[in-house]
Amino acid sequence: MNKLSILCLVLLLQAFGLQLSAQNRLKVAVFAPIYLDSAFNGDDYKLGINNLPKYMLAGQDFYNGVMMAVDSLQSDGKDLEVLFYDSKSKESIYTIAHKPEFEGVNLIIAAFNNRADVKPLADIAQARKIPLISATYPNDGGVTNNPYLVMINTSLKTHVEQIYKYLQKNHATSNLIYVKKKGPLEDLIQYYFQEAAKATSSLQLKYKIVELTDNLTAQTISSSLDSNKINTIICGSLNEPFGIKLVKALAASKSYDCTVMGMPTWDGLKDLDGTECKGVNIIFTTPYNFVRTAPTAAKVAAAYKSQFYGRASDMFFKGFESMFHFSSLLIAHPENIMEHLSDKDFKLFNDFIIEPFKVSSDQPVQYLENKKLYFIKKIDGAYK
Repeated sequence: MNKLSILCLVLLLQAFGLQLSAQNRLKVAVFAPIYLDSAFNGDDYKLGINNLPKYMLAGQDFYNGVMMAVDSLQSDGKDLEVLFYDSKSKESIYTIAHKPEFEGVNLIIAAFNNRADVKPLADIAQARKIPLISATYPNDGGVTNNPYLVMINTSLKTHVEQIYKYLQKNHATSNLIYVKKKGPLEDLIQYYFQEAAKATSSLQLKYKIVELTDNLTAQTISSSLDSNKINTIICGSLNEPFGIKLVKALAASKSYDCTVMGMPTWDGLKDLDGTECKGVNIIFTTPYNFVRTAPTAAKVAAAYKSQFYGRASDMFFKGFESMFHFSSLLIAHPENIMEHLSDKDFKLFNDFIIEPFKVSSDQPVQYLENKKLYFIKKIDGAYK
C-alpha cells in the first residue's frame, strides 16, 4: 500500500460526515465500511505507513469511487449535498440518522459487508420514505415489507430462477447433473431450482441429483459423466471451497467434455483460474459486468490509476456507478425517483431492471431488486 493511499485514508477522517455543498440542495447520504475507529487513536493514525488491513480496502475503494463520481457530477453541473459516513463507526445508524445534517436526505447509497448492518439502515429509509440503494452483498439482511430497500445485488432466488431458464435455452440436451452437498442453504438452493421448474411453461429440464461431500474427487463425480455427450454440471452450493473442488475434479476427468454452472459467489474467485481448473468451461451469474475495455470504464480506470497508482477494483466501480447513476436519476426526478430506478438515461456500465419482489402475487412488496443478470463464461482464466 503506497503512501498516497494511506494519506487518502487519513483524509477520510476529515471527510466523515462531509458536506460537499452546504447550500440547500438535494442530499445523498453514503455509507461504507471504512473502520476508521480501528485506524485512529483520537486524531493519530496508528496503523503505520505500510500497514492497511485487507478488511479496510473494499470500503476505501467504494469511497474512492463515490468521490470520483461526485467530481464527475460537479463537472456536469450537477450539484448535490453529499454526506459520507463510516458504517463501522462507534456511532449507531440511529444516532447518525437523527443528526441535524441528516434531515432532508433524499437518497441513501450503501455498501454493506455484514448482514446485521442492512436492517437498521433499511428501517430508517422506510420510516422516512427514502430509497436505499444497496450496492453490495449481503442482500436483504432479513428485511421484509420494505419497498424502499433497492437491492442492486440480485437475490439468490432470482439467480437460481434465471440459471434454470438459461439452462433450458442453452443446455437442455446436455447430460445435466445437479451437484450439491448437505446443508440448509444447499437445500434452499435446490428448492429454488425445483420451484423454477414448476413455474416454467416450457418443457422441464431432465437432470439427476448427485450429493457429494467436501472430499469429492474425480472418481466420485466421473460415474455420473457421459463421454458421448456434453456434461453440464450445476453446482448447488454457495460454499466456495466445495465449488473449487468440483471444478478441479471435473478438470481431472480428462476424457469428458464438461461445462459447470456456478453460483454468483464465483465472481472474482481467483482459484478457478488456476492450472488445476484448466479445460472446464465455467459459467456464473453476476449483476455487475464491468467491461474495462469499454470507453467509459477505461476512462474511469485510467483516472483511478493516475490518482492512486493501482488497478481499479470492482468495489471502486460499484461506488462510482452507484453514486453517478442514482444521483443523476435523483436530480432528474427529485419528486418520484422510485418510479425511474430502471431508467437508462444515465447508464454507465450496467443495465439495471429494478422490480418489486413478492413472495406471491397477493402479498406485499418485500423489497425492490435488480432482475438484470449477466452470464459470464470463462475457460482457463480467460473470459469468453
